[in-house]
Amino acid sequence: MGMTLAEKILAAHCDRQEVRPGELINCQVDFVLANDVTAPLAIEQFRKLGVPSVFDRQRVAMIPDHFTPNKDIKSAENAKMMKEFALEQGLVYYEQGRGGVEHALLPDDGWVLPGEVVVGADSHTCTYGALGCFATGMGSTDIGCAMATGDIWMRVPPSLKLVYQGHLNAWVGGKDIILHTIGDIGTDGALYSAMEFHGEAISQLPMESRLTMSNMAIEAGAKAGLMVPDATTLSYVRARARREWQAQEPDPDAEYAEVREYNVEALEPTVALPHSPGNAVPLSQAPRVEIDQVFIGSCTNGRLSDLRLAAQVMEGRQVHPRVRCIVIPCTNDVYIAALKEGLLAIFAEAGCAVSTPTCGPCLGGYMGILAEGERCVATTNRNFPGRMGHPKAEVYLGNPAVAAASAVAGRLAGPEEVLGSAPK
Repeated sequence: MGMTLAEKILAAHCDRQEVRPGELINCQVDFVLANDVTAPLAIEQFRKLGVPSVFDRQRVAMIPDHFTPNKDIKSAENAKMMKEFALEQGLVYYEQGRGGVEHALLPDDGWVLPGEVVVGADSHTCTYGALGCFATGMGSTDIGCAMATGDIWMRVPPSLKLVYQGHLNAWVGGKDIILHTIGDIGTDGALYSAMEFHGEAISQLPMESRLTMSNMAIEAGAKAGLMVPDATTLSYVRARARREWQAQEPDPDAEYAEVREYNVEALEPTVALPHSPGNAVPLSQAPRVEIDQVFIGSCTNGRLSDLRLAAQVMEGRQVHPRVRCIVIPCTNDVYIAALKEGLLAIFAEAGCAVSTPTCGPCLGGYMGILAEGERCVATTNRNFPGRMGHPKAEVYLGNPAVAAASAVAGRLAGPEEVLGSAPK
């Protein structure tokens, strides 16, 4: 009996011919990361172990992104602690103005690669599975130990095979596919499982949309969300990779806990209603509620292609007078590219607030906190009560075109309602 993609990767990292779901394994890791919220506890745990240095300085990253630029004294102290540790140890580190949101920055800068095991002190570490690696979030204590030893232990997860056939319609992308999937299987539909994404619809997606899908695997309860490397993956990776890597593929006779098939031909822009990513409905069935805020950004949809899509909807138009629209490119490189392309000018002229790369509003950190009763359309990954501010605020998740159209309309809306046409 063959192995799934997750099993193949994990077996290769614990020097075994095969692993099976449910087994406890100890495996080597290729890359470890933490951010300004989670790193301080991981550093404290590392210090307790009494080791002089991390297992490999070029395989541990400290990324300030959640509360940076520092929003208050506590966040400043956390960032300072992380920075000093990174400089002391000689780790991968990006200061503000040179980095960005970790889950967009690390793949774009070639630090996470196909066939690897990547662990991070952040639940959306699963983003990197789009490259064909096993990437998962862990607690800060485990991350502190991984920094010291280069090893982790885990239970091998079962795998779900999700197959997407057909061609996507206009204004529909990876965000809509994953929201539709979570709406179908539920927020616990892949609990402690590896979601393995397949099919012609996936092969047609650009790398950025694939990263969006894997990013939200955790919203279905998954341990990881993986895609088999193909020509698109290899082209992306070869232009960026900082070290040697070895891609893996699932065996033809791999055994899956479940196989689900989807035809995306009829899929339309999809939104998740409050207060769960599982409350996903086609936009045509969503209530046209008036809104107070739009946020375009985050590790889910703050990439250059996302900004281009939003700018296409906003160009020559104005944000509704009642709405504040916040646009945050996910990395400094994306910021510069968007600046050179004129996208940031389009947003600013439309009446948007454009900011330096940060997680900020996504986790209700700052720069976009919602008041009681306010509604927001966001390109982020979560819309739990209190996620972006007051627990009685409402967050609607959607793709960048939906978010941009909603900002212009002053209510939840689709791009064709604003433009009256398909994308260029």
